Amino acid sequence: MRFGVLGPLAAWTADGTPVRVPELKVRALLGDLLAHEGRPAPADRLAFDLWGDEPPGNPTNTLQTKVSQLRRALEDAEPGGRKLVAYESPGYRLLVEPDAVDAFRFRALVKAGQLDEALALWRGNALEDFRDEPWAQLFVARLNEERLLAYEALAGTLTAAELGELVAKHPLRERLRAAYVRALYTAGRQTEALDSLRDLRERLADELGIDPGPELVELQQAILRHELAPQRTNLPVPATDLIGRAEAVTEVRHLLDTSRLVTLTGTGGVGKTRLALEVARGVDNAWLVALTTLDRDATPAEVAALVLTALDIRDESDEPVRALVAAVRTRQTLLVLDNCEHIVDAVAEVVDALLAAAQDVRLLATSQEPLGVAGEYVWTVPPLADDSAAELFAARARAAGHDAPLDPAEIAAICQRLDGIPLALELAATRVRALGTNELARRLDDRFRVLATGRRGAPERHQTLRATIDWSWQLLSEPERTVLRRLAVPADGCTLEAAEAICGDFDALTRLVDRSLVVASGGRYRLLESIAAYAQERLAEAGEVDATRERQHAYYLDLAVRAESHLRGPDQQDWLGRLDAEAANFRSALDHRPAPRLVNALAWYWILRGRLREAVRAFDLALTSAPDPEALTWRAGILLLMGAPVDLATLEPGAPARARLFLGFACSDVLDLATGEQIVTDAIADLRASGDEWGVAAGLGTRAKQAYARGDLDLLASSAQESHRLFVELGDRWGQLQAIEWLGALADLAGDYAEATRLHENGVRMAEQLGSWPQVADHLTWRGRIAMLQGDFGAARSLLDRAHRLATEQSYGPGLNFVVLEQGLLARRVGDLDEAERLLGSMLADGQLHPTPLATIYDELGIVAVQREAYERAATLHGCAAATRESVGALLAAGERVDVERAMAATKSILGAHRFASAYDRGRNLHAGEAFALVGESPQRTSM
Repeated sequence: MRFGVLGPLAAWTADGTPVRVPELKVRALLGDLLAHEGRPAPADRLAFDLWGDEPPGNPTNTLQTKVSQLRRALEDAEPGGRKLVAYESPGYRLLVEPDAVDAFRFRALVKAGQLDEALALWRGNALEDFRDEPWAQLFVARLNEERLLAYEALAGTLTAAELGELVAKHPLRERLRAAYVRALYTAGRQTEALDSLRDLRERLADELGIDPGPELVELQQAILRHELAPQRTNLPVPATDLIGRAEAVTEVRHLLDTSRLVTLTGTGGVGKTRLALEVARGVDNAWLVALTTLDRDATPAEVAALVLTALDIRDESDEPVRALVAAVRTRQTLLVLDNCEHIVDAVAEVVDALLAAAQDVRLLATSQEPLGVAGEYVWTVPPLADDSAAELFAARARAAGHDAPLDPAEIAAICQRLDGIPLALELAATRVRALGTNELARRLDDRFRVLATGRRGAPERHQTLRATIDWSWQLLSEPERTVLRRLAVPADGCTLEAAEAICGDFDALTRLVDRSLVVASGGRYRLLESIAAYAQERLAEAGEVDATRERQHAYYLDLAVRAESHLRGPDQQDWLGRLDAEAANFRSALDHRPAPRLVNALAWYWILRGRLREAVRAFDLALTSAPDPEALTWRAGILLLMGAPVDLATLEPGAPARARLFLGFACSDVLDLATGEQIVTDAIADLRASGDEWGVAAGLGTRAKQAYARGDLDLLASSAQESHRLFVELGDRWGQLQAIEWLGALADLAGDYAEATRLHENGVRMAEQLGSWPQVADHLTWRGRIAMLQGDFGAARSLLDRAHRLATEQSYGPGLNFVVLEQGLLARRVGDLDEAERLLGSMLADGQLHPTPLATIYDELGIVAVQREAYERAATLHGCAAATRESVGALLAAGERVDVERAMAATKSILGAHRFASAYDRGRNLHAGEAFALVGESPQRTSM
């Protein structure tokens, strides 16, 4: 929750939604608590502030009512949040963090020197709707004084008009008056400057009986003697507002206070020049030197001569550099050297001479690469943030005549496609009137044609998007061009290792980073989308597309093969993160050449990450050319995990043991148990023979899962414990998760819910850390089940809902079946019989359920039938459950046994022993199809 007092009293939720605080006294209470600035407000003081000398009959109780109303308004706005109004003897306190109140943020920003940003927080007069209340007056006065002090500190950057407005409101502030008088004088308005000083003298005498301070007396004398030099500059007046750069302007101005040379770098069109001009507007005696008029072979002498011309200094000597240094040696001057990239060496020599000999000169350079001289501070101008990019685009579209409403989602998509580059956004905005945002977004695949309309009056290199990038391309050496065009092939960037393998020349890559054509961040190198599109064109022109994509495929195949062993051990999490970063590149490499070897190497990664649909797509592509036993086996197992039917007879022999083990693991949920057990047994034998300790540990984990389905508690315990021990030694977190799941299941069967909860809570934590979302879903479902069996239905519903979302997002079939089963059990326990029947009945549709959950479904539907008084149907369903469970030896968990036995006892009591036995035996003898048909019948219409 955030609060505002720098204007009318306001409150907002964390996402910026206004909070309505009803009733005037409740709003006043909130304002009073905020005015106490985190200190407790005595209850009697609050009561007096609210009602003065006419309190209600019981002010203490009435105040408590207002406090409750305020609490309710705040808590309703953000449900689940902590209570913000607390009782603290002798009264109440508002529990908020300092940055949650705009007044506190204002003070912090002022202290940090970020005055523009601080003053931007003000929305009007402080507590405008309560400023006349006695309790608010001192607080408001203090805030207004702090605001004035901030304006005075910023006075040197304000225009005469802005200062005039402040002086009109605060005519006795001498510091503001001095800044206003200086601004008038330097604008050539000497008479007005002297009139303003005379006005101040008269006001001070009439209202305070004092004279102006010595600073104003000296200022008046300096004006009369013409000793106050007017500001001179050649900075152009901007035609439009600068959007989204307020913080940047403040930061760069601060840098110029401590660094004599600041170089703004960044890609073409990002707004380096516009930012530099805005920074310079707030600095006395600032001059712009546009270096684009010089050719690439310009000398330092020609650079110096251009600077002298910009400064309106005539020089006829043969040494312009020396003449420039002499001319500015004693000047306090800011030189804006704009567009240095094409003559960096020459500019650097001149700058070096100025820094060495002219200590009062400051330099603000714009360049696509640093100047590389001692003392330089390089500040990279970033693309606009999403909100600012959208604001700029919308403003320029309106200025271009588009007056229809703009779709925020479509604007966001355009801004993202154009990388938040201001020039590209401004060019695109001019097309909205003709195309609309939807069509414009669609046509950005051909952006250089769409954004080819020139901006009249703009420099030639900024008239179209292509011209901007052409300018940068022309400055590159041939090795740099080669690397840049090849770097268009990696998708979403790549590591340095990958860049060297695919593109070659490391030195050229680093120079491209320096030239702001390649973005280097977090150890990765990427191109902005517009530069990538341009580079792809150049790659095609050079005839290097196929060769470069082959190098990409070779590199990512090698990476996937190297990753396989690391994904099964202590480095698992690090390598998962590494492969996550390269997901787009793997897809690109597979699109170029979907080789079975690459998809086989990536299979375990996709399974760990739950990217099952992506994996099937890749395997389908890879298997189009020729069958591959290993790929077919991985694909079959993944399809089973997704809940899709698979015919194992179509698989070819010869797959490695690990792929077969995974198939057996996947079979355990959907095919007959014996098939899965045989596949796993054969795979474990091969893995033991080859000394594959990881494979054996994984096989034991799967065997524990199968033992659970069989009801073999001894095998379940021994297999899960040994699997866990081995995986701990191997450092494999995924394997530990599998073993923990079945150790938790063992505790569940025994009714040890405390141990089961502990194990599955650990499982959720480990799976979340690993980013293994299918396993998160499984362990959440177990936790929801245990909460349900313990009677905590609210917690159970929350846990199961979260598990359901994850399993659905991951297309994780067995996990989805598991959670739907438990949601059905929960629905029955809370009395929602229709929902229980819907959920449990839906699980029978595909006919691939394992006997263990199938038996549970029959039992649960039997309990529902009892509650609907369909007793013969109930007995038949319990008979189906018993026969199904006995077919595999499955056990009934302790937490379910009580409900089942109670339902059967009630049924027997109503029907009598003979009728119960007859119906029960009928269920035991039904075949699967008949049992499914029975479930489909409505218990309201039939009694068996």
